[in-house]
Amino acid sequence: MIAKKNSFRPGAGPGGSAEHAVMPAAAGPGTVGTYRRDVHVSDVRLEPGDPAPDFTLPDADGGQVSLSSLRGQRVIIYFYPAAMTPGCTKQACDFRDSKTDLSDAGFAVLGISPDSPAKLAKFRDRDGLTFPLLSDSDRTVLKAYGAYGEKMLYGKKSVGVIRSTFVVGADGAIEHAYYGVKATGHVARLRKELGLIS
Repeated sequence: MIAKKNSFRPGAGPGGSAEHAVMPAAAGPGTVGTYRRDVHVSDVRLEPGDPAPDFTLPDADGGQVSLSSLRGQRVIIYFYPAAMTPGCTKQACDFRDSKTDLSDAGFAVLGISPDSPAKLAKFRDRDGLTFPLLSDSDRTVLKAYGAYGEKMLYGKKSVGVIRSTFVVGADGAIEHAYYGVKATGHVARLRKELGLIS
C-alpha cells in the first residue's frame, strides 16, 4: 500500500535530529567514506545491519516513490543540502555519470533534499539528471537517517542537512552508512568501495 506523502516508517532504525558521527566509532567495512573535518560529532547514527527507515516521498514530477517498492535490489540513497548549488550539482552529476555502471551492478540511486518538487524538476532538467530526486520538505526522512541536525561549519554552529549517503541491501538493511561526506570525490570513493572500479 502506498503511504501518504512524506510518510515515514522507522522500523527498528534510530532516528532523531542530532547530527551523526563524522568518523566511525570503529573503522571497518561499511563505515569508511570521504569525510569533512568540520562536521560536528554526535553519538547517534545508523550503522550497517540496521533496518533502513522506509519512506514515501514525492519526486520532481509529483509522483510518489517508496523505498519499499525497491525491495529486492540494492539502493544508494544520498542526502544533499540544496539543489542547484555548486557542491550539490557536482555530486549529482557524478552520480549521473556513474549511473550506467551502478545500474549494471544492480544499484538504484535516489537523491533526497528539502527542495520542492518544482525546484527538483529544474535541477533535473538543467543538468540532465537521470535518477529520481525526492522532496523531503518537512525533513522527516532526513532526520530518520540522521542526515539533518546541528553541525559545525567553518567555526560556526548551524542546523541543516548533513551530506550523507547510505547503501541499502536487497533485504532492506543498511550495508554502508557515510555521514558528513564531501561533495567532490565521494561518488568515486563509493564506487571503489562497492568494487565497481579498481
